[in-house]
Amino acid sequence: MKKLNGVAASRGICIGPAFQFLRIELNTEKKEINDPQVEIERLKAALITAKDQIDIIYKKALTEASEADAEIFQAHKMILDDPELISTIENRIQCEKINCECAVSETANQFAATMAAMEDEYFAARATDIMDVANRVIRVLMNVADSPTAGLKEPSIILADDLTPSDTVLLDKSKVLGFCIAQGSSTSHTAILARGLGLPAVAGVGADVMNVLSNTSVVVDGTNGVVIIEPDETTEKQYRQRMETSKNIQTEALKYAQEKANTRDGMEVEVAANIGNVEDAKFAVENGAEGVGLLRTEFLYLERNALPTEEEQYQAYKAIMGVFGMHPVVLRTLDVGGDKEIPYLHLEKEMNPFLGERALRLCLNRPDIFKPQLRAALRAGVGHNLKIMFPMVATLTCVRAAMLVVNECKAELSKENIPFADDAEIGIMVEIPSAAVIADQLAKEVDFFSIGTNDLSQYAMAADRTNPKVAELSNAFQPAVLRLIKMVIDAAHAEHKWVGMCGELAGEPLATPILIGLGLDEFSMSPPFVPLVKQIIRNLNAEEMISLAKGALQLETPKDVQNFVKKEVPFITEVIS
Repeated sequence: MKKLNGVAASRGICIGPAFQFLRIELNTEKKEINDPQVEIERLKAALITAKDQIDIIYKKALTEASEADAEIFQAHKMILDDPELISTIENRIQCEKINCECAVSETANQFAATMAAMEDEYFAARATDIMDVANRVIRVLMNVADSPTAGLKEPSIILADDLTPSDTVLLDKSKVLGFCIAQGSSTSHTAILARGLGLPAVAGVGADVMNVLSNTSVVVDGTNGVVIIEPDETTEKQYRQRMETSKNIQTEALKYAQEKANTRDGMEVEVAANIGNVEDAKFAVENGAEGVGLLRTEFLYLERNALPTEEEQYQAYKAIMGVFGMHPVVLRTLDVGGDKEIPYLHLEKEMNPFLGERALRLCLNRPDIFKPQLRAALRAGVGHNLKIMFPMVATLTCVRAAMLVVNECKAELSKENIPFADDAEIGIMVEIPSAAVIADQLAKEVDFFSIGTNDLSQYAMAADRTNPKVAELSNAFQPAVLRLIKMVIDAAHAEHKWVGMCGELAGEPLATPILIGLGLDEFSMSPPFVPLVKQIIRNLNAEEMISLAKGALQLETPKDVQNFVKKEVPFITEVIS
């Protein structure tokens, strides 16, 4: 029996035979050609076929995962339309008189290597995408099948050095129990898609996993980031008991999903969902979500070649709000830049786009983007409980600037005699440490806060959350991060404002007691997590959790915090099996 430690990428446990995912080697040997134009025509035909294939994968991802997960493949199509990439390939064919396969391979490797060398989360993700797309084009050129898992005959655990988004979606999910990935992190494409599919996954376990032979018995504990190779009888029995317990708890939680999530001593807590489209909204309601804590609006911008009109946005927002009636819907204004590139916006390349002109910073500089979205949201909010939230807020100045634009939009709509939600609350995401530090000032300017723990953790700890080598540092259970959360909640409550949380921490069972103790008013998470978190809250005493939270903030490491919660709230141990 051998134990491998990695990053908990997707919650749950699975046990089964290993399946070694070995990608087909593509021979892109350089060959001299006589007619470059013939090769360029081959390239153009291959690009069309590759786009058609991506469309099929996109539709499959929509069916099996969600629109937010499927957006990855819209980005892949954009890569195939990238004029710089395509012109470089064509120039190589023309000038060097080499075969198309080699030109695609060398150009993609060059672009990907340049991005990867920048050691930036955004560029690292783009490097993986470029290679995924390039290999697809090469397979088309070489007439190689797009299925590296033809040997997958029975339900198995996929072991791989890394998986591209295409690899993950093309797998026959009826034969996949979970994932064990040598590279990657909790925010890699594989992890995102695994969570969307409800499959356990552990990433960043290291190259040793590639020495495990197919059909070897494997346990993947996606909750704790542990993989066990050839478990002994006792260990396997323990994990199977945990799986059964977890299944029973989930089933029981779903029975009461539509009930309120009040603590035993009467504290009222709202449990909402993070969504990105109408389908997500319906799924959220089925799982007992009492509203939307984060409506990602990027889906309207990422799947097209031009900005959506005000009317298109109005219709989309209205449809989503219609699903929730008078339950609150927190609409986050456009959050692009960073890892979300939109070619038609023609944004300047930045050395570090995650710290550059993105989200609210971009919107304030582009009223042609910002105002139509705000007008559409205000219009759609009529007869509903709309709340508008600005992402990437760092200063009072940017909040006041955004509020001026909101007021401009209201004045315009009023002048045009167009109904709008004049009483819509305005809030901000707290994801930059500076916002947490000046939360007392910001609370006087806005109606609510929503804490984005994913970015708050990595910015506060100066640790890339996609890098498994610093995963412990970027962990939101870090006492330093928890103290920032407390500062934000205390500052808001002092001004009688409410605080939500839409980061990953909101859906973590071990965090629930601490967040209740800190006084968090609203939890927002992926829809499948809603029933369980509501069930946990109903079993807690809020007054007792205040003492627990104080104790947690005095500890040294995330592991200390998690173990402390397990000790003080014993029933949580069963829940997180």
